[in-house]
Amino acid sequence: MADVDKNGTIFVGKSKKPAVLTLALANRHGLVTGATGTGKTVTLQVLAEGFSRAGVPVFAADIKGDLSGIAAVGEAKDGLVKRAKDLGFDYEPDEFPVVFWDLFGAEGHPIRATISEMGPLLLSRMMDLNDTQEGVLNIAFRVADEQGLLLLDLKDLRAILSHLAEHAGELTTQYGNVSKATIGTIQRQLLVLENQGGVKFFGEPALALKDLMRTSSDGRGFVNMLAANKLMENPRLYATFLLWLLSELFEELPEVGDLDKPKLVFFFDEAHLLFNDSPKALLERIEQVVRLIRSKGVGVYFVTQNPIDVPDKVLGQLGNRVQHALRAFTPRDQKAVKAAAETFRPNPRLDTAKAITELAKGEALVSFLEGNGTPALVERVMIRPPSARMGPITPDERAAVMARSPVKGKYDVSIDADSAYEALQKRVESAAPGESTPQSGDAGTGGGLMGGLGQILGGIFGTTRKRGERLNPGQTIAREVTRTVTNRIAGQIAADIGKSLGGKMGGSVGRAIVRGALGGILRR
Repeated sequence: MADVDKNGTIFVGKSKKPAVLTLALANRHGLVTGATGTGKTVTLQVLAEGFSRAGVPVFAADIKGDLSGIAAVGEAKDGLVKRAKDLGFDYEPDEFPVVFWDLFGAEGHPIRATISEMGPLLLSRMMDLNDTQEGVLNIAFRVADEQGLLLLDLKDLRAILSHLAEHAGELTTQYGNVSKATIGTIQRQLLVLENQGGVKFFGEPALALKDLMRTSSDGRGFVNMLAANKLMENPRLYATFLLWLLSELFEELPEVGDLDKPKLVFFFDEAHLLFNDSPKALLERIEQVVRLIRSKGVGVYFVTQNPIDVPDKVLGQLGNRVQHALRAFTPRDQKAVKAAAETFRPNPRLDTAKAITELAKGEALVSFLEGNGTPALVERVMIRPPSARMGPITPDERAAVMARSPVKGKYDVSIDADSAYEALQKRVESAAPGESTPQSGDAGTGGGLMGGLGQILGGIFGTTRKRGERLNPGQTIAREVTRTVTNRIAGQIAADIGKSLGGKMGGSVGRAIVRGALGGILRR
């Protein structure tokens, strides 16, 4: 039997009849569960191969390195050939187009995000901040936005936090209490994040989502493989990164409704890490993204040991289910088996709870959506063998795949652009002895058109003040007129550019262009 047939389904295995995943329903999300060593990784590889053959790009985390074998041709071993024959098809070795990624840039192309893209909520979770510290981090983002300071990497965030500490008294009246002690605590947590590899993750060039949604020349979807073996040493960074990626897909992709097949399928291995100790606000965000992202043509498949690892509100969104064996040695295990059995549509011919404990390696209980989106009766299924290699590829093979990667050279060298750190440094350097550092909205701090306007108005209403001297009424009027005109003109330019480019990216690019063009005059 073909892996993807003309009816738009992926052949996953067989009981008395074939178990097939309907591509048109694949964006209704899914769940692959089972104890360690029961075959979850093989099932994940079978699904990834099926999506790739159907022309659907895949993003998957490779926790142990075993999934990397999908980039190499499989071996016609006796056991695989026999299983294929038993399931009614001839085993044909195959390989699939793969792009390797790595947050640390060691075993794949670097993946980067900017501090601004990550946002204060996810950063707070990544650094395990309390509510007070998260509040101060929100203030830092607000001040940076109002003063036109780009937050790209960790040194930018450190710089804006130091700026907050220096002006804590002024900011407290406007935003609430800004404690230097709290800022110091955040700075220490940033140091921990740096030691865990955050320096390599935050910065530019940032990942372009279109590079995850490629197809090869023969129409197969690329399998984007995230090397996560080192990343798992910091589970919070791993979970936060994948949640950020989901959120970016949700924010940037257009609404497409129900398609014949997904635009992208996202596999989230060790999914329990996403939900452990997550605050209520974050869980609500996850639930919202999972519920709504299917309309963007994205399917999300969680891979974990037990269904009870996933909150009920999220679990209810996962229509395609594959359950490998669970062991019931303790009362908690027995409760987990019962809970897993209850997530399936009952089959009167099958004792689901009993079957979960009896499944052999390579067997699973399967229930995929069918027809109008209702779950099929649960069946005991033998999973088909993958066509690509089962197990990791060698370092030389990985290097060869990366050498012919479609994104070779695009992300491999980091870029240190002018941003908040550089802008704040320039303020300090440009401030003359005895004068305060220019703050948001000060007139005459920039050159060009706006600086010229300030000089003209100053000439009309009075001469330039001497150092330490108060502004006379005419000079005060000149400053306010310059400030108003500056903000109105710059704001309109940013709005027009943002509208023309569209969406979140347009607004960000528009603001960046305006900041560059006005040489720091725009602070909002």
